[in-house]
Amino acid sequence: MNLENTQVQMRKGILELCVLHIISRGEVYASDMIIELTTAKIMVVEGTLYPLLTRLRKAGLVEYKWVESNSGPPRKYYQITEKGLEFLDQLIETWDGLIKSTRKITSKTSS
Repeated sequence: MNLENTQVQMRKGILELCVLHIISRGEVYASDMIIELTTAKIMVVEGTLYPLLTRLRKAGLVEYKWVESNSGPPRKYYQITEKGLEFLDQLIETWDGLIKSTRKITSKTSS
């Protein structure tokens, strides 16, 4: 078994939650999301983020608007929808339950 592969899969599993949470804090540009996710050690590249953003948009969880930029072409800023907020709340509830369950199991020592 490859440890690095398992770690990558664990990070990918929580990517949707993290992206929705970032967007829920206010309008955000994709490059800023990549910076925050990378800083938090949730390795993300454009090839991973943009398809996820498209899926979230098609599901009605996020939307975007174009904003003119002084330094180049217009930028696409993402914002969460009401449906997205409800979905995020459910993901957070699930995540909290997983943390609790995982800690319960991993805190036990061998007998």
